[in-house]
Amino acid sequence: MRTIPLLFALTALGAAPVAAQDPAPTSQSQIVVTAQRSGAPMWFIETPTGTVILVGEIRAVPKSTPWFPDRLEEATEEADRVIIRARPKFSPGDVLRLIFRGGSFTKLPDGSVAADYLDAAQRARLAALEAEYDKDYDRGSFLMTSFDLLARRLDFDDETTDDATEVVKDAADDADIPIIRPERFRGEDLLDNLAEADPRSHIPCLEAAMSATEAGPDIIEKRGADWRRYDVPAVMENPLEIALGQCWPWADDELGEEIRGQWVSMIADASEQSGVTVAVVPLRVLAETDGVLDQLEAQGFPIGGPNWR
Repeated sequence: MRTIPLLFALTALGAAPVAAQDPAPTSQSQIVVTAQRSGAPMWFIETPTGTVILVGEIRAVPKSTPWFPDRLEEATEEADRVIIRARPKFSPGDVLRLIFRGGSFTKLPDGSVAADYLDAAQRARLAALEAEYDKDYDRGSFLMTSFDLLARRLDFDDETTDDATEVVKDAADDADIPIIRPERFRGEDLLDNLAEADPRSHIPCLEAAMSATEAGPDIIEKRGADWRRYDVPAVMENPLEIALGQCWPWADDELGEEIRGQWVSMIADASEQSGVTVAVVPLRVLAETDGVLDQLEAQGFPIGGPNWR
């Protein structure tokens, strides 16, 4: 059962007219309008031959958030290609490694305890949460403690609707639309990266998870509402979004840089293709400082859509 939070972590952006001699059932501009009507925040890169639609995804959209996935599905069915996130590639051997090395992921090393790494104020905050939830986090790895706080105490992923990635993937499968994904990380590399990490590298994640849990469940609804209002800076400043972005693998310097580089490369490649590309990108990767949108803008891509700063 102790491996469940880890598995949660690993599973953890005017169009050119269609030529008159070759009419299409839906024009590029119509696809863009249909996608916009879904209510998800999105950005557009227009080129002489096509349009790239960047859908800013947040995970675990609350059911109370009034967005319309069916309209994004409809737009996807008329697109020429889609880009969605990849899942890590785990082999049976990687699963065995997780079982036999589980202690290196779930516990602090060498019999150490939280107070060996945290300052007095940080340990006092953790102690207050231990008392509130009747949990003992003293020996647990800070990453696993963070995921427990977010997924089980704050319960941020309960009562949710489909993520944009799920909507686009299902629509693309049904309509035989080509699906492009980032190159998948090998499970072995991810597990080694995680096992070798200094516990201190996960303290920012723990602090952010404690802040989100202390703020309480209202931040879940607010995050969804701000996402639907296209208030991207407010979403990025939400304690829950901050916590998700502060935790592994996003906050890992090596993995995080590679993830962002993959997205920029795939979107740049798509901009050279004809027709419409629908790309579903994690909002925190799109809109963070020096994130995908900033990098694309620095490369000279014209980006239309809501303010992300």
